[in-house]
Amino acid sequence: MYHPKTVAWDKKLKAICDRIDHWLEDNYGGVYPLRPNRPVKGATSNPEMDGLFNIQAVFTPGYGSEKGRGYLVEIEMSTLDDVDPRLRKEIEDLVLIKFKNELKAEFPERLLEIGFDGHMIKIWGDLSLGAV
Repeated sequence: MYHPKTVAWDKKLKAICDRIDHWLEDNYGGVYPLRPNRPVKGATSNPEMDGLFNIQAVFTPGYGSEKGRGYLVEIEMSTLDDVDPRLRKEIEDLVLIKFKNELKAEFPERLLEIGFDGHMIKIWGDLSLGAV
């Protein structure tokens, strides 16, 4: 069982991921063919399960990281083709900007930072539940 504030945090973070997923699908969804077993965009009720992109924020305790605990933003492209590294970098940079704006809008009361931690986008900062 999870604390209600944790559930609310996760719900907002998932909504951000879904909005960014939709934006990526609209702007880059046709760049590569989908894996044969992957449904087209909008075929399921969860954007993680269809279309070219799957955007998720996954908690990490941050062992071995300079930034400590936080959430890694995973950007999966569901294709069997080799993805051009320059295009992947372009997409990562755009996701970083979009996530930064979305975090400010969804969590204005929190001091959150987002940037690259190694090769991954990471969210860190005030991840507390606040006053309980």
